[in-house]
Amino acid sequence: MLPIAMVTGASMYIIYHFLPEPLHVMGPFLEGVVSVVQPLLIFLMLFLTFCRIEPRELKPHRWHWVLLLIQGGLFSILGLFLMWVIRLMPGEHSALKILVESAMLCLICPTATAAAVVTRKLGGDVAGITTYTILINILAAVLVPLIVPLVHPVAGMDFWTSFSMILAKVLPLLIMPCLCAWLVRYLLPQFHRRLLQYPDLPFHIWAVALTLAIAVSVRYLMASSLGVWLITGMAAVSLICCVLQFAAGRMVGSRYRPRRNDVSQAVGERGRKIRTVTAGQSLGQKNTVFAIWMGYTFLTPETAIIGGLYSIWHNLYNSWQLRRSQKQSELS
Repeated sequence: MLPIAMVTGASMYIIYHFLPEPLHVMGPFLEGVVSVVQPLLIFLMLFLTFCRIEPRELKPHRWHWVLLLIQGGLFSILGLFLMWVIRLMPGEHSALKILVESAMLCLICPTATAAAVVTRKLGGDVAGITTYTILINILAAVLVPLIVPLVHPVAGMDFWTSFSMILAKVLPLLIMPCLCAWLVRYLLPQFHRRLLQYPDLPFHIWAVALTLAIAVSVRYLMASSLGVWLITGMAAVSLICCVLQFAAGRMVGSRYRPRRNDVSQAVGERGRKIRTVTAGQSLGQKNTVFAIWMGYTFLTPETAIIGGLYSIWHNLYNSWQLRRSQKQSELS
């Protein structure tokens, strides 16, 4: 389903791009539709996910803090490195600046809201990855306004302005679905039980959202004025960041034992798999639409395409993981 969604999204925009010029008057209308439908799909997906989580299950684990340290630490190190390069060689190495900024975006970009859907399909801990999604969004809201002005100052963009912009972008799509889900849980228990009868519905909603996200990503790629070699370099940077983050997350998850009464309190190989999958998806699967927005809002606008490039890699990896998990289930 995921490769089909990716190909469909890319094909939709490519077909539109090569339509006769008079038909492009529909562009603003279609852009408006996507800007409304995409957040709505994410809201519904998160709402259905939160319906399956008990409020008391949303609590930090030790591996959460390690992943936060990895993301925040690497982002800060690259920011300080870029600041040193800018001061040492001002006005030079624009390509290097774009590549480093692209890596910074890949590293600090919060966990995808759809990560909980994939994690559940892979047998991971939905509550654990949902908690991390909230934590990393808060960390990004603090770190980006602190580090980015040092490497890419923007007139009129102080810490509080940047901080409020990020919170306004992410919190409504994190907090409101959570509150609505818990209101339904306690005020409409029969409706809540009915929603739980459709466990795969969030995954199908995500497939539609992914189609739109890929279409948006292809739009940024095709509209980019960057040269082929620089785009190739950015693709390599996004691939390296994707591989490193999935690997680091899985490694961290496999090394931490669950606490008592933890949702993932499973013994042996099964418990290890739950934590490995959860931490891997937490660090590796990114909210790439948010990365695109951060790129053209806070950094060099050309870096916005890094979100689309990263989206290709992490969705290909997720497709492979889901197919492997399905084969293992069939064999067992």
